[in-house]
Amino acid sequence: MAKRLFTSESVTEGHPDKLCDQISDAVLDAALNSDPKSRVACETYATTGLVVIGGEITSRTQIDYDTLARKTIEEIGYAGPDSGGFDAHTCGILVCVKGQSPDIAQGVSTAKEHRDEDSNDEIDKLGAGDQGLMFGFACDETPELMPLPISLAQRLALKLSQVRKSGILPYLRPDGKTQVTVEYDEKGVPKRIDTLVISTQHAAKINGKTDNLDLQKFIEADMKEFVIKPVVDSLGHLIDKDTKYFINPSGRFVIGGPQGDAGLTGRKIIVDTYGGYARHGGGAFSGKDPTKVDRSACYAARYIAKNIVGAELAKQCEVQVSYAIGVAKPISVSVSTFGTGKIKDAALGDIINQIFDLRPLAIIKKLNLQNLPKLNKGVFYRNIASYGHFGRPDLKLPWEELDKIKELQKAANGAFAAA
Repeated sequence: MAKRLFTSESVTEGHPDKLCDQISDAVLDAALNSDPKSRVACETYATTGLVVIGGEITSRTQIDYDTLARKTIEEIGYAGPDSGGFDAHTCGILVCVKGQSPDIAQGVSTAKEHRDEDSNDEIDKLGAGDQGLMFGFACDETPELMPLPISLAQRLALKLSQVRKSGILPYLRPDGKTQVTVEYDEKGVPKRIDTLVISTQHAAKINGKTDNLDLQKFIEADMKEFVIKPVVDSLGHLIDKDTKYFINPSGRFVIGGPQGDAGLTGRKIIVDTYGGYARHGGGAFSGKDPTKVDRSACYAARYIAKNIVGAELAKQCEVQVSYAIGVAKPISVSVSTFGTGKIKDAALGDIINQIFDLRPLAIIKKLNLQNLPKLNKGVFYRNIASYGHFGRPDLKLPWEELDKIKELQKAANGAFAAA
């Protein structure tokens, strides 16, 4: 393979799309915290001075959408006259929520296996909440078994918010984006960081300065010292004299968040996953309860792929699973190790089918997806709505556990012996 460059981006929690993701997942947390079997499909839209919450929600929980949305917006950092133009206290909140369609509900609550075959297996009872295809991926480029470009982009975005909220750089505002370009050698191994891009919202005046060029130079120095350096220090060997930096390359970023650009739930699906390094089935995560396989099956596929790479059965692994709405059993399960596997992909696929149960209720029970908000003081899904749903060494996520390594290695040894 020839030398190549690969780029991934991330955004901060104050990005308008991410603000919407967090509101939708705050609604999900509130519903599941009191009623773990809630059916939630919540979409949020934000623009200048307005937030619209819509979707289909069936739950025994009484949700105060207005208070929940304002609290989320305020905690992100949009509160008061100096927060970038959008204000949790003064924005309008419009709620347009109804119950889940009975046509969908009957197919999910009583799967085709129960309707047609009269199955007595409890796990067969819950059907997939939609049709679709989902992917999970892992590789050995980082300790958390994620691709290096997205791992660095997420860490930079998180650090950008941390230095703002801690007061280290008080002139920063909530909106921001990061981007990392990594150069890979002929063997596909990360060789160096080619380019780092950070665009961060900021106050109109910093230390008395208002000139755009002065502000840009000031911000660039702080970004290198307080954001980039702490993140890449452990990767110093990947930074060289030719690494390029673009800090607020537009020259000015005062108007941001929903005041500068409309936001919508589910518009950052590549940021949420692998930064474009692996394939994506197209379904978003935020605002969806675990019966929606767009979310739960992607978590399960990541869990499988990570354990395969953790077991050293491959250096890269991508797992695809597909479903039909109202059917419990997956339509297909596929695995690819891109030529890095120690056994053939077909044999590895057989092992996956033996070890992992990918029916929706089995995934929900294994990863405890309906109870995670209650187990985390009422807030779980909102915490992963920013900075990625995978990797995340800062959080303890059940689909990141490496608890199937020995079982996979034993099965692989058996397959190798049989071959």
